[in-house]
Amino acid sequence: MMPMETYLIYLAAVAVFFATPPDTSQLLIISNSVRHGLRRSAYTIVGDLTANSLQMTGAAFGLAAIIATSASAFIWIKWLGVAYLVWIGVQLILSKDQPDDVAANKSGQSFRLFRQGFVTSMANPFAVVFFGALFPQFIDPTIPVLPQLLILGVTYLVIDGVILLVWGWLGVRAATALKRFSFGIVNKVCGARAMPESG
Repeated sequence: MMPMETYLIYLAAVAVFFATPPDTSQLLIISNSVRHGLRRSAYTIVGDLTANSLQMTGAAFGLAAIIATSASAFIWIKWLGVAYLVWIGVQLILSKDQPDDVAANKSGQSFRLFRQGFVTSMANPFAVVFFGALFPQFIDPTIPVLPQLLILGVTYLVIDGVILLVWGWLGVRAATALKRFSFGIVNKVCGARAMPESG
């Protein structure tokens, strides 16, 4: 079992990591919450956390080392991610200033929201390297490693999910306060922010 002291230090490290301005995934959650409502934007959150889960698994099986040592693989992943994030940013900037009809094409919309969250998170090649660098700092090799990885991974996902929900809730509150004008403002700001963020 992981020592409580180590776990508390890990919580503090994750808290410091999240104590930053919203990143691309969080901006996407804000925009989708404003346009589709917090409940439907949960599909985007699930997509983001699913990608994080795969990145953690990849890090656990040494994918971080492969990406870190293979310059060409890292560059290809990075620039494919940049291209997708630029596309997302342009779509948000050019989107309608009114929220979508939630009742229309629910299944297709749900998958699209999930896909946005998943691909936006997966498009970041630094994530695998990040998890590959973070987790070993809190692993005790003298006790079973797998339970420790599960504790670290699940804790990160829970914290990330809560923070994404909070950003989405804040976006909805802002939209309510600013009424119809906020839809266009939030989409354009998030879209413009996503493009430089991708670099």
